[in-house]
Order: sequence, then C-alpha cells, then structure tokens
Amino acid sequence: MKAVQIHRHGGVEQLCFEQTTEPRLESPCDVIVKLKAAALNRIDLRVRGGQNGTILSFPHILGCDGAGVVVDRGAAVKNVRIGESVCLFPALGCATCDCCAAGNEPLCDQFHTLGERMNGTYAEYVRVPSANCFPIPVGLSFEEAAAFPLVFATAWGMLHTSAKLRPGEWVLIRGIGGGVATAALRLALDFRAHVIVTSRRNEKLRRALELGARHGIATTCDVAAEVRRLTGKRGVDVVVDCAGGEDWTGSLAALARGGRLVSCGASSGSEPKTNLRRIFWNHLKIFGSSLCSRQEFGRVLKFIEVAGARPVLDKIFPLADAVKAQQRLEDGEQFGKIILRVEG
Repeated sequence: MKAVQIHRHGGVEQLCFEQTTEPRLESPCDVIVKLKAAALNRIDLRVRGGQNGTILSFPHILGCDGAGVVVDRGAAVKNVRIGESVCLFPALGCATCDCCAAGNEPLCDQFHTLGERMNGTYAEYVRVPSANCFPIPVGLSFEEAAAFPLVFATAWGMLHTSAKLRPGEWVLIRGIGGGVATAALRLALDFRAHVIVTSRRNEKLRRALELGARHGIATTCDVAAEVRRLTGKRGVDVVVDCAGGEDWTGSLAALARGGRLVSCGASSGSEPKTNLRRIFWNHLKIFGSSLCSRQEFGRVLKFIEVAGARPVLDKIFPLADAVKAQQRLEDGEQFGKIILRVEG
C-alpha cells in the first residue's frame, strides 16, 4: 500500500510518500479500514518532531483522524460489518484498566492517540481496535468524517462535559482558525451561546464572523479589556484556551465572576503566571481537558446528526502532498481542518 512515513524525527522533509506493507489483523477485536480521507492535527507535528516523548519503531505512519470502509475484521468483532463506512475515535489506552473498561481512555495512565505509538491514518489502510470504529453521521462526506473526531471530541469535552455551557452565555475562543477552536465555535453556536474570538490574522476573524461569531478581537489589542467593553464590563462565562503561554493571564482576566476556563493545550507555553487571588476572589473554575470519553463521543455523533453540525474544512490535499499539507498547518495558515484525500 501507499503511505506517508517517517524514518526519523525532524521537519517536513522527513515525510516520505512510499510503498509499505499493508497492516494485518493482530487481535480478534481488530479491524482493517481502507481509508478514504485523513485529517491533520498538531499532534502529528509533535510526533514527527519527536516532541511528544514517545519512542517509535521506524518507519512510522502518522495520523490520528481518518474515515473509510471496513475491509476485514477479527473473529470477535460484532459492532461493525465488512463494507461499513466508519470514522475513527482516536483515543487509545492500555485496554485493561478500569478507565479503559469504562470507555474513558483519556484518563488511562497509558493514554495515547492513533498515530502516536501505533501506525496511523496517513495511509491507504489502517489497523484499529473495532471499538474505535463508529458509523459516519448521516450526510457527512469521508473528508468531513475524517475532520471531526479529534477536534469535536476535544471541544465537546471542554464546552459540554467540563464547562457545561448553557444557551445565552458568552464564550471567548482564543486563536480561532485551529481545528479545536473552529470546532468549539461550531458547538458553541449550536448551543446558542454568544461567541467572541481572537486571532492575530484579520482574515481569520472575518471568517469566524461569517460563521456566526458575535465579535472578533485582534490579539494586538488588550483582549481582556476589549472583552469587558463588549460585554458591558461583565466578562465572559467561558474561555476556551488551546495555547496557554502569556495569553493565560488574559484568559483569566476576561472571565466574569463564577466563570469557567477550559484548557486543552500549551502550544504557547506550559508555565504561565497565574494570579491566584483573581481565581478565589472571583470564584473562577479551571478545567483541564483532552478528549471526551467513548460514551460521550457517541453523543457527539448524535448531536452532529440532529443539529446538522459540520466541521470547517480548510483545504484538501492528495495523500502524496502531505509535505505541503503539514507545512500549511505548521505555518498556521489554515482555518479549520486540513485533509488528506486517499485515492485508490
């Protein structure tokens, strides 16, 4: 089969589009999926660069998001049929602890995503546990089905599970344009919240306003001060922070009394300064979040079907152009999800 592999850690030049061995069933609970599309995520860049701490067996295939058709299954598989179109829940764990038994792999001590330790979705075929296969929501293309699992599962865990966002509340989403941020925008609007977004690029602010955001703030401004101006000095009920870093202080300052900050990333820095007095005097709540549980992912699928929610697609590349696709992601040029279309 054709796949995009790395033979060592490094930059985009390490991505090799080449022939490799097709995966085989290794467990009675495994399935083989013939992929039609894969989506890029920032975790792919960290795995490629050797920044996630995982020791790989090279060559290695990246990619944690994908959608395709089941072409083989183990003897114990009951939940999917050969020929069924599926999308892939990207969370994996040890498969033996209480958290994994409950379908909550993100709380497992050995939590990882597809494409981190085992081969991922930048390929014509992938082997996955059958429990990670879910029917594609009605109306979604393979490209859309590949685009939503990681980011919608993350955004759902942030807004619904942790922050318990309610209709009519105000939400600040920092760094609009990335996959999780655009998924959070989609979900917050479907939850009938009022959304403010930030970005250093005016074009991304414009796109977010077209999708339904109430206000857009350039990061060259004092974001917290502008948020308070826009909300009548009150602040927002929820902040979605995917970056951390110096903006963390501004995220806290933008919250109303009793507000909730949900963090899922630290791409701008993992040790920001924090004013503890602001937290306890204003009764703020801070949540850490990664992916939602497998059970909640099922709710995400139903929500997408009922609400008609769709992931925002940025650009679709053929699998052979994975270098161009990852470079676009690394440069921060995307608004929404970058997709690799798998031919054949």
